[in-house]
Amino acid sequence: MGGNAGFFGGFAFFVLSIAGYVYLALALSTLSKKTGRGTAWWAWIPILNVLLLLQVAGKPLWYIILLFIPVVNIIIMVIVWMATAESVNKPSWLGILVLVPIANIILPGYLAWG
Repeated sequence: MGGNAGFFGGFAFFVLSIAGYVYLALALSTLSKKTGRGTAWWAWIPILNVLLLLQVAGKPLWYIILLFIPVVNIIIMVIVWMATAESVNKPSWLGILVLVPIANIILPGYLAWG
């Protein structure tokens, strides 16, 4: 019985991970189309989706290097999401919500479809 519980728990985690990835890709693709920046299909490809987010935010692509530096990456992501919020005519302070659990899941969808 214990082996099955681990399998189903792992399977549930896998399904939730895929659902989260699809949600974020759809939101980022919509943001790209909404702002007219970047190539929307990049949202579906790892690493390119980060470059797309930087384009939507209007930030230079070399910011991706800063995302590999611990602690700095947190600050950069807040700055990028603040700029993304501004690019879709939302208040920039919404970018700070990327630090708040649950709100950081809702934020991309709100900016894309809200």
